[in-house]
Formats: sequence, C-alpha cells, structure tokens
Amino acid sequence: MANKALLIGVNKYKLPGSDLQGCVNDITNIRDVLLKYFGFRVKDIRVLADGRATKKAIFDRLKWLVKDAKPGDRLLFHFSGHGSQIRDRDGDELKDGLDEIICPHDMDWDGTYIVDDDLNKIFTTLPKGVHLEVLLDACHSGTGTREAAALAMLPVEHSFKPRFMVPPIDILCRVMGEEDLPLTRIMKATNPTNHALFSGCKDNQTSADAFIGGTYNGAFTYYLCKHLRDTLGTISRTELLKRLRASLKYEGYDQVPQLECPSAAKKKKVLE
Repeated sequence: MANKALLIGVNKYKLPGSDLQGCVNDITNIRDVLLKYFGFRVKDIRVLADGRATKKAIFDRLKWLVKDAKPGDRLLFHFSGHGSQIRDRDGDELKDGLDEIICPHDMDWDGTYIVDDDLNKIFTTLPKGVHLEVLLDACHSGTGTREAAALAMLPVEHSFKPRFMVPPIDILCRVMGEEDLPLTRIMKATNPTNHALFSGCKDNQTSADAFIGGTYNGAFTYYLCKHLRDTLGTISRTELLKRLRASLKYEGYDQVPQLECPSAAKKKKVLE
C-alpha cells in the first residue's frame, strides 16, 4: 500500500490585491498531521507554496499523485488558496453552468487557472479501490462575501479575508442576472466508492483566511487538523464534519463545511 499527498498553499498571487496570509500555514499543518497520525513519510508528501505553485507545477504534481496508483493506495490532495467561478465554455459557445476553479500563483482570467473538469479528468484515471481524500480550503462562490468596511470593524483575532477571487467585469457580465445557474462539482465523476471531498464552506459562503491562536490560518484547515490531532486520526468522517461545524459556529464563523462521499464512506475514517 502506497501513500501519497500533494499539498498546495498560495498566499502570494501575481494579480494585485489578491494575497492571503494563512495558506502556507495550512499546508504545514496538514503535513504535520499526515506524518504523525496517518503513517505518511516525508518522501510521500509533495508541497507547493506561493511562487512555486504555478498552474504547470500543480498539474505536474497531480500527475505524480495518480501515477501507478493501485487498489489500497491512499492519496490526499489539499488546496489552500483562492477559488472562484467562471461561466462554463465549450469552444466559442457558452454552456448553461458555472465551472468552479482553483487559483494558482500565476492566476489570470485568460486560462491560467484550474477548472473542476481538469481535476475530474485526472482523478477519474484512478483504478477502483484507490482511496482519495480531497480537502479544499477555498471559496467557489462570492455571494457570501462581506463588505471590506465591515471586515475592518472586526477585532483582529476575529477578522478574516474571504478566499474568493472576484472575476473582472467582463467575466462577471457572462453570469449577471443568472444566479441560479447550476454548479459543476469537483467530485462529480470520480469513483464513488473510495473518494471523499471535504470543502470549507457551502457554495454560497466564503472560507475564511483568519487570525487564530496568534497566526493566520484557514479556519477550516485549522479546526480540521485540531480534531484529527485530538482523536489521533481515528475519527470518522461524519464525526469530523460534525465537530468541524460545531467549532466554526462556536468561534463565530458562518461558513459550514461540506462532505461529499457515499453514505458508507461517511462512517469510515479519513483516508480509509
């Protein structure tokens, strides 16, 4: 049985005004948990941070993640950074839906981003019996963002920046007035038996880049790692989700983490 993990954290973006603060801490936090509680070795984990987390580098590491995977292998993909949405396009014609995207360091609005369909194509190459865990600490909808003025009024220990990259006006015009367009889902075409997706919030909410315990972190990743440590990694996905939601609510965050996997997998532990 092989273990492989790809951890990506992007604080620094080429697009002006897009920088975050907690994403690199997120990947070091996840790495620590994998090494201590899930039997991963240093060589099993590849990390991309900030300027090294380009679109090309992410795709190269994703190919490494799924290469030669066999039944029983445990794979984990974690992304911490900005997410966004674009209108689903097929050639020159617009489709009736929105693509979720994750934003690499060299993000632009002319194709330098990673679409949910791209991830599907990679993950659907995995043979049956491979255990895949996907952790996304990013926003894929901007409808829950708060006004900057309101954020400025919050005390530092409770302030946060939404991990959603707002599209430029020409991109936004493609979906204005069509808020009910269906979203595609990152896990929609993967093997339904052994794959699971944890996301930091609902589609109409934001994932917080927050100041917690003296450092900046993704609120979702911070509490996910806390509960994995508290239980030495033995917690079921259902119980983990329950504790995540309770912690975030108690601490005043309005994001509600989500879990997508078959019912049977919800009773199992992470990476099981």
